[in-house]
Amino acid sequence: MKLVFFDIECASVHKTYSKICAFGYVICDENFNILVKEDILINPRGRFELTDRKGEKGIKLPYEYSEFKKYPSFPSVYKKIKKLLEDKDSYILGHAVLNDVKYLNLETKRYKLPSLKFKFSDSQLIYMTHINDFSHQFGLESIAENLNVEFTPHRAADDAYATMRIVEAICKARGCSYFELCDILKISEGEIENYNVTRPVSRAFGKFDSEKRKAKQARSEARVKFNNYFLKKSAKKDGRLSGAVFTFSRVIEDDLSLSLPLIDKIYENGGKYSQQLDFCRYYVESENDVSARTNTAKSRGGIKIINLQQLGELFND
Repeated sequence: MKLVFFDIECASVHKTYSKICAFGYVICDENFNILVKEDILINPRGRFELTDRKGEKGIKLPYEYSEFKKYPSFPSVYKKIKKLLEDKDSYILGHAVLNDVKYLNLETKRYKLPSLKFKFSDSQLIYMTHINDFSHQFGLESIAENLNVEFTPHRAADDAYATMRIVEAICKARGCSYFELCDILKISEGEIENYNVTRPVSRAFGKFDSEKRKAKQARSEARVKFNNYFLKKSAKKDGRLSGAVFTFSRVIEDDLSLSLPLIDKIYENGGKYSQQLDFCRYYVESENDVSARTNTAKSRGGIKIINLQQLGELFND
C-alpha cells in the first residue's frame, strides 16, 4: 500500500467556487520512503485574490503569478488528479484536508466534471488527537516547527511533503506504522462521493465535540433563563442605586447561581439591568476577563468598570 499526501493552493476562494492554481503531492511507501513528489501547476482562469477586502491578511504564494497562464486549466489535469486520489492501493492524507477536498469539489462543479470519490485522513486531526488538544486549530507551519520539519510554506508539493513528515514523526513517537497509528488513535477517514463530503474524525475528537456542543447548549439555556428573569424584575423606588443601570460580563451572566441573586440585589436597591452597553452605567467584569464584550465596555467613555467585590460594596454603601 502507498500513502499519498496532497495539498492545494488557490488563486481565490469563495463560497461557490475555488480557483485552484496548484496541486502538490507526495507518494511514499509504508516506511515513508518518497516515491514521487510533484507540483502540478494549473491555470486558475481568474485573478489572484489572496487578501481580504481591505487588502490585508493575505498570503504570498512562492510562485510567479504571471506564469500560470501558460499552464493547463483544471479540466486538463482532472483525470490525473482523479486517478491519483482514487487509486485503490493508496491512502490519501492532507493537512486541514477538509478544505482541500471542498476546493476540489467546487472545481469539479465549476467545470461540470464528475464528482471525485475517495476516502481521506487529516494530519491536523492526527496531531491534535496525538497530543489530546482540540482547543484550537494547529497550522502546518506551527506543527512542522514543533517537530523540526523544514519546508517552504504554501508551495503545494512542499506542504504535502511537510504533511508526510509530520505523520512520520508522530508514528516514530508512537513506535508504530501509519495504519497502527490510526488504530491506536481511533481515526476514521472522511469521504467524498457524489459531491457530498464527510469529515474525518477520531474518537477523542468526537467526545470533545460532543462535550463542547453540550456546553454551548447549556450556555444558551442559561442565557434564556437569565434574560427572562431580569426582564420581569421591577426596581424599588428611591433605592440607593436608583437610576443606575448595570451590565455583567457573559461569564457572570451564564453562572445563574451567581447572576440571579445579583439581579435581585440590584433591583432591591433601585437599580436596573441591561444587556446593551449603550444604556449601562456600571459594567461588572469577571476575574481575568479579556472577552470582546468587556474590552468594548472598557473602550467606551461613561461606563464605570467594576468587579464583583466593588459591586458588593455598592449594595452595602
